Amino acid sequence: MLLLRRVCFFLPSPSPRAPLAKPLPLLLRPPRTLPSAARALASMAAPAAPAGGTAAMSRDAFRAAVTNTLERRLFFVPSFKIYGGVAGLYDYGPPGCAVKANVLAFWRQHFVLEEGMLEVDCPCVTPEVVLKASGHVDKFTDLMVKDEKTGNCYRADHLLKDFCKDKLEKDQTLSPEQAEEYNKILAILDDLSAEQLGAKIKEYGIVAPDTKNPLSDPYPFNLMFQTSIGPSGLSPGYMRPETAQGYHYLHHSCKVHLSNQLFIRYPDSAISTKDIIYKLTFEISPRQGLLRVREFTLAEIEHFVDPEDKSHPKFGDVSDLEFLMFPREDQMAGRSATRLKLGNAVSEGTVNNETLGYFIGRVYLFLTQLGIDKDRLRFRQHLPNEMAHYAADCWDAEIECSYGWIECVGIADRSAYDLRAHSDKSGEKLEAHEKFAEPREVEKLVITPSKKELGLAFKGNQRMVLEALEAMGETEALDMKATLESKGEVEFKVCTLGKDVTIKKSMLSINIEKKKEHQRKFTPSVIEPSFGIGRIIYCLFEHCFYQRPGRAEDEQLNVFGFPPLVAPIKCTVFPLVKLEKFEVVAKKISKALTAAGISHIIDMTGNTIGKRYARTDELGVPLAITVDNTTSVTVRDRDSKDQIRVEVDEVASVVKEVMDGQSTWADIMWRYPTHTASAAEDEAEP
Repeated sequence: MLLLRRVCFFLPSPSPRAPLAKPLPLLLRPPRTLPSAARALASMAAPAAPAGGTAAMSRDAFRAAVTNTLERRLFFVPSFKIYGGVAGLYDYGPPGCAVKANVLAFWRQHFVLEEGMLEVDCPCVTPEVVLKASGHVDKFTDLMVKDEKTGNCYRADHLLKDFCKDKLEKDQTLSPEQAEEYNKILAILDDLSAEQLGAKIKEYGIVAPDTKNPLSDPYPFNLMFQTSIGPSGLSPGYMRPETAQGYHYLHHSCKVHLSNQLFIRYPDSAISTKDIIYKLTFEISPRQGLLRVREFTLAEIEHFVDPEDKSHPKFGDVSDLEFLMFPREDQMAGRSATRLKLGNAVSEGTVNNETLGYFIGRVYLFLTQLGIDKDRLRFRQHLPNEMAHYAADCWDAEIECSYGWIECVGIADRSAYDLRAHSDKSGEKLEAHEKFAEPREVEKLVITPSKKELGLAFKGNQRMVLEALEAMGETEALDMKATLESKGEVEFKVCTLGKDVTIKKSMLSINIEKKKEHQRKFTPSVIEPSFGIGRIIYCLFEHCFYQRPGRAEDEQLNVFGFPPLVAPIKCTVFPLVKLEKFEVVAKKISKALTAAGISHIIDMTGNTIGKRYARTDELGVPLAITVDNTTSVTVRDRDSKDQIRVEVDEVASVVKEVMDGQSTWADIMWRYPTHTASAAEDEAEP
């Protein structure tokens, strides 16, 4: 299923990793889809790092070029800029909104249509009791330190990470042993306890970065944004820290809807829900542009599976994929990520089960088809102490950019933690059912309460006590039976009452009996891929950005080499000169493009055609149509700069063919005559 929603919380930061090893020339390389000649030309725009310079300086220069172009072309800008802005808040401009919409549209196509998922929409504001039951109130925390004089707050792991990276990148006097120690800390940083983090901060003499004042010991800070529901303020709540808690409650209703209203046979254990939400975050220290913000878009999938059978019928579709994987054993040993075949990783137990592995493979395909460089994408397994409180196994899709390795997608096996916790707290059974072809004789735990005795003892609370007793698992019930037989009474915690009650032997009987069953009831496990859309988009910006020489000496032109799939504008239409006959043709082409569903713009300004090409290259527009004739026009490819001549009546269908992926630009080049650009058509500074 799929949900659209807003959520608020303090998002944990990307896990610190080994420092980025790639220099500026590699970061500035053009997309792999370019022809070899164009790639060679584009690589000329990537200057070598200056003598004596550092990789960090090169990354800073690259990041500045990307960010400057993004802000200048209004992909995104700081919010409330005329008032000085607020750290961690950004506005998406028109091209940024279009890229985001295209990414989300492909996300829906890639997952919703392919997997037959369902969409649900749950509220952002969540009552405290819900998040108390799920464990978020007590456990959804990061470790923070305070400036002991000013009170400014910092993420403890960020300070240690920045210290180690700074030493590795800038300290030329480091011994091999010291370098190995810092790399080891970066590899296991997420596995350090509060005491270990505090000890390292003191050992290295790390102080507040702004004031150089001493820091407090690390302490947990809850990441959720607290609020109240209603004007009285008596009903506490939180802005949602994740999408999952809402549609866990919808699982049963969705099954009923499928079987009773849609008349579709759908396995109880294979229901998937999907959600796109907007989150507000109490970010401890917002930074790194779109990577660490207070409000962001999160897209999640909840795939419910049978805990006794986590195989996946379509795992064979992805089992042969081979990509960078970083198991926890390699991290702890200080080794690097290596290329593994997904099928082998699952069969050898590196990845917990087929369904988890299937979604890892689908995430890999999603990201690489968007335009993420597969050589700068890896899947890292969570370390033991880093594992979320609910997860049986968890892998992060991390993308390398100028900030290092950034966690962009988490794929977790949440086990049945949430459903069991909410079932215990609410008293409602959140179960799935497997119907047997033939009845089976099984030994069954039978709990028979005495409603009379329970009513006399608990009066108005009888129902909650009764539901809690009936919800006991076999082990807990047999332990209670043994205690009742030896002592005659036992203390029993009723979550819905929030206290322990005394259960006496006369109040119930507990037995194991043989019964015939027509179905099996179980609490499903949940596989959850969770996508940070803003992080994916920022990494996409960096991976698609490159520079190439302009006409003037030392002039460098910026290009975003977006795949047509995500390009904010698919095509531009330029009358070569301001003549009415060309403008009439341009409007005719525009009308045809609109009818074909192709986003485009018409530029009838008096700028030279070269300047207009350069301007749209900075927006990442794949194709440009130049109207220089009333019967035929030229179509220019952004990355190769090759041009072809096409009849006016055909041009819309040609553009649609390329944008929809039915043909590549190389295919089109074979079918139409080439056009040689004049000197006036060369790009100039936009």
